[in-house]
Amino acid sequence: MSGRSCPAGTPSAAVFVPAADTAREDAGRLLTVVSDFDADASRLLVLDAGGITFPPTATVHLPRRVLAVIHRSWIPDSPV
Repeated sequence: MSGRSCPAGTPSAAVFVPAADTAREDAGRLLTVVSDFDADASRLLVLDAGGITFPPTATVHLPRRVLAVIHRSWIPDSPV
């Protein structure tokens, strides 16, 4: 290992995706991109926001490495 990333990878800031039609504040998913600089690869992890446990709900292996410094933006559904 070159020391550029931890063995599990370097996660980006997680994005919260709320579940539809629920009153629970923590009902939904957390999405985060984990970059593995040593393998030059990334994966998208889908985690249960109501109780983060491993393994993730889903893992999507991406075709190329995505920088872990990606941050989210909120764009309202209504005109600005």
